[in-house]
Amino acid sequence: MRLAVDTGGTFTDLVIEDGDALRLFKAPTTPANPADGVLDVLATAADALGLSRRGLLERADLLVHGTTTATNAIVTGRTARTAFLTTAGHPDVLVLREGGRIGLPLFDHSIPFPKPYVPRALTFEVPERVAPDGEVVTPLDDSAIDGICDQLEARGVEAVAVCLLWSIVNPAHELRLEEKLSQRLPGVFISLSHRVNPSLREYRRASSTAIDVSLKPVMSAYLGQLEERLRDEGYQGRLLVVTSQGMMKDAGELAMTPIHAVKSGPAMAPVAAQHYVRRCGLGESAIVADTGGTTYDVALVRHGEIPETRETWIGRPYLGHMTGFPSVDISSVGAGGGSIARVDEGGLLHVGPQSTGALPGPACYGRGGHRATVTDAALVLGHIDPDYFLGGKMVLDVALARAAIDADVALPLGISTVAAAAAIMALATETMAGAIEDITVNQGIDPRDAVLIGGGGAAGLNSIAIARRLGCHTVLFPDGGAAISAVGGLLCPLSDDFSEFGVVGSHDFGRTQVNDVLARLDERCRTFLDHVSDDVPSAIMFSVEARYAQQIWEIKIPLRVARFESDDDVAALLDDFHRVHGELFAFEDRAGEIEFVNWRARVSCDLRTAPLGTISTERDGPPSGATRTGWFAGTMTDVPVHGFDTLPEGAKFDGPAIIETALTTIVVEAETTFRRDESGSVVVELETGNVGTPA
Repeated sequence: MRLAVDTGGTFTDLVIEDGDALRLFKAPTTPANPADGVLDVLATAADALGLSRRGLLERADLLVHGTTTATNAIVTGRTARTAFLTTAGHPDVLVLREGGRIGLPLFDHSIPFPKPYVPRALTFEVPERVAPDGEVVTPLDDSAIDGICDQLEARGVEAVAVCLLWSIVNPAHELRLEEKLSQRLPGVFISLSHRVNPSLREYRRASSTAIDVSLKPVMSAYLGQLEERLRDEGYQGRLLVVTSQGMMKDAGELAMTPIHAVKSGPAMAPVAAQHYVRRCGLGESAIVADTGGTTYDVALVRHGEIPETRETWIGRPYLGHMTGFPSVDISSVGAGGGSIARVDEGGLLHVGPQSTGALPGPACYGRGGHRATVTDAALVLGHIDPDYFLGGKMVLDVALARAAIDADVALPLGISTVAAAAAIMALATETMAGAIEDITVNQGIDPRDAVLIGGGGAAGLNSIAIARRLGCHTVLFPDGGAAISAVGGLLCPLSDDFSEFGVVGSHDFGRTQVNDVLARLDERCRTFLDHVSDDVPSAIMFSVEARYAQQIWEIKIPLRVARFESDDDVAALLDDFHRVHGELFAFEDRAGEIEFVNWRARVSCDLRTAPLGTISTERDGPPSGATRTGWFAGTMTDVPVHGFDTLPEGAKFDGPAIIETALTTIVVEAETTFRRDESGSVVVELETGNVGTPA
């Protein structure tokens, strides 16, 4: 038995894979201690299966966890008190970033320059200097280190980031600092830049190191506590955590490299989307939208692959903080089931980014919340059955929802409650469509050529409206869509990335030097595989980041070979670089010098022994012939209500309609057809003549 848990902002999702059957469960997230929510959803599942929580955990041999703990700690300022040590003369590397106002409006100085991740008051200059070739120019002064340690101790520092110039070529000074800091400040967490991110570009390496070490106390405490509680409940299997690259690492290892836990949860949804679009035979490209209670996360599948972004930001791009690592390309906006609706002083309606979260939640939850939300609007519009939320485990209060919408939106705008609820849904739809445009249209991708996959508990409320707004012809609601990120956790590979800095030019390509680098990377990958069973399929892939001489930025080029044995191997690499550069920038300089800068290796292991199964659920949905009055095409009208699991396979139905499961509701607009395919998923087709126009 395998388990996958995704801790979201409002609900914690669990998927249980037992043989070829999957079961989905949800429980409220517990923001004060997310581990409580994990144990709660396990208890919910155990109760539904007629087991104790201990009995369930004793049967499981693998638990995969996606968590937003790292991101939340940074956003809320709950990271460790961190100091930054750098080469004397360079204390402003985190302040100046990459120079100027890159990414900000050049002349709009009403936007303040972002604050450094570590304040200058906790930045310390280390008397030392290493040259680009690794030669020591200024030896490290031990007495100066003692003085710095005295200041760190006096200021109650909990974590120290060390980033010295050219440590990626000669790390001796960073290693000596680690030794001295460990002796003088036992218990203080330390991260060295040449280990965390051994790549060119001082700011990115410094930012990576500072973020990493600031998260070590938080993530080691959280994952340590979670693992201990799971063990106490009888779990003896392996605990893996999903990384921002959509891969998995052992919890203990990730606790010591926590920068890779940033965007852990959202990275799982596109992995699931990649599986579903192939299984349903809907092509090789898809837009996956994971609609939770707090955020709307959008990612892509392009030509069967999941695109990555080289610039991962925590917070708004250029105003937040850069991790310095690539990650699954995800666009997120504050629009979900718990997003708060309000009217500003000028009479303008807003939805999000503020959210009621898990506690108190939307007004209709009856837990003390009084702000109008998207969920309240959907309830007032008749789209959600108040008696069947979470399969009837939570009864929603329509009166509280109406009162909140009246107070926050209807009365300020002078409109009816239903009109206010419809306006809330329309604005949420527009915000979500904008998030998809950010990751598609703005990158030259036509959303009309892709399938929209609706994932997350709130996805069904307006995914078809979003598809119509964007011009998508097909919307897929997978059978596991209500917990799509958790499903993705069951499909993620066990993997790790390694890199080494080494500049080589194309006009004087040193095969021996490059092969030595690749051999060291290969050895690290083989060491990783030593901890994996021999019968687990694995692969090692090499790549290099390269650029034309005098260019600023590199592009990633996959390597065809693990060793350069001949001039033909080198020629193939050069040809690949020119071709990829031409595809990206419509320009090739076949006679130009190429600089190869960072060499990378990724080792990946497929822990799956069988294809992913389908959802097994109790068929306790609405009775045959059921109808409900809801808001469709600008009026309240009676529409049929179908159970997701009771839809006959292959039969076609016309919208409008409502499709229900215990964990989600799908609102099917008019001028559509829908069917349940052989895989158990629901496919909705929008009539071609009405795509791209309002319903």
